[in-house]
Amino acid sequence: MQFDIITIFPHIFKSYFSESIIARAQKEKLIQIKVHNLRDYSQDKHKRVDDTPYGGGAGMVMKVSPLYRAVEAIKKEKPKAKVILFSAKGQKYTQVDARRLAKGNDLIFICGRYEGVDERVAKHLADEELSVGNYVLTGGEIPAMVVLDSVARLIPGVLGNPKSLEEESFNVNTKTTLEYPQYTKPKEFRGWKVPEILLSGNHEKIEQWRKEKSK
Repeated sequence: MQFDIITIFPHIFKSYFSESIIARAQKEKLIQIKVHNLRDYSQDKHKRVDDTPYGGGAGMVMKVSPLYRAVEAIKKEKPKAKVILFSAKGQKYTQVDARRLAKGNDLIFICGRYEGVDERVAKHLADEELSVGNYVLTGGEIPAMVVLDSVARLIPGVLGNPKSLEEESFNVNTKTTLEYPQYTKPKEFRGWKVPEILLSGNHEKIEQWRKEKSK
């Protein structure tokens, strides 16, 4: 799967995507990430991508024209890619969405900034408008990382042990919502003990305990 990210701060993504599972997935060509500087698609001599809002008001609004050119350029290579705009008024993103997107086409992420994005982007360019929570961020870059990470790990081969997906939180294929508590060595630390049931060796009772704790 290919992820294309449109942003005015392309360097934000370098450190996160060059580490751990996401870095390995790219190296193994399971996913591809391309970050596009929106200013490269501005026809303004100063490379501006924002302007004052019609009707007045505080802040600046990202213009539709450079975003249109950026999306069109990417779609020449990936015509079936789904375009996602991140905004506070978007649909709340969940694990169900992550699973749905992981089974679909390539993804184009539009990262807003400033006071917001011209509404014509949401109406005419984006296939979906998503929000990662009921709070306001300074831009769409962090939501783009959140969605990319949560989708990429569901792509076959990205996780070293695919079985870990079966027992994790928010798995729609199980009757539970959250993953059971996990413990590792030592058995006791500062008087904090591992539950005896996990040390018993009785796998049937351990499984029962885990199911109960997951409810």
